[in-house]
Amino acid sequence: MTIKAVVFDLDGTLVKFNLDFKTLRAEAINYLTRAGFPASVFSLNETIFETLKKAELYMKNSGKTKVDITKINQEVFKLAERYEIQAAKHTDTLPGVNGALKLLKKMQLKLGLFTINSSLAAGYLLEKLKLKQFFDAVVTRDSVEMVKPNPQHLTAVLHELDVKPKEAVIVGDSVLDMKSATELKAIGVGIPTGISTQQALIQAGATYIITSLTDLPTLVHQLNQAQARTRR
Repeated sequence: MTIKAVVFDLDGTLVKFNLDFKTLRAEAINYLTRAGFPASVFSLNETIFETLKKAELYMKNSGKTKVDITKINQEVFKLAERYEIQAAKHTDTLPGVNGALKLLKKMQLKLGLFTINSSLAAGYLLEKLKLKQFFDAVVTRDSVEMVKPNPQHLTAVLHELDVKPKEAVIVGDSVLDMKSATELKAIGVGIPTGISTQQALIQAGATYIITSLTDLPTLVHQLNQAQARTRR
């Protein structure tokens, strides 16, 4: 199918990744242990989403209600949002981002964004760096029940863009982005400018690897040209 949309990750893909996730994870675990959870349940090697899954399971097994679970989740995400806002104040776009986005828009492609940042942090960042104008749909972690690599996250942004998975290119710097693309049979384009290596991106299902976003418009153009030739 013809490529009609490009969906991006944010941190590490469009902007420099500078979130102090290790300190965030440690503070989240400290909060949970103060709230009565055993420290042995959690690990600093896990994301806050994995940590909260463990906390939720522990609470369910302890007879806690959905209200209790929601309160814990809200407190941890409030903590994460503070770190995200702080990181957003001290970051900038990666090389070639603005030029690539302008070219993609000139190609009449729809552009979407799916990020595990909160809507407040993502909105602040997009406004600060003057990127908001480029996007037709933005889906943050608080817009969905399950974030990437759960397919619900990517499905939500594709729905807003009104495109099928096979009509979209998914661009990201992490294995979560590539797994999301693979799950829905979209085209995954890995860019090793953030947290994952080129090898890890390929292993997670990346169809293509680019080293700079300046290469992306050419890649999309070539994909559409190849598709056009097959229809002749």
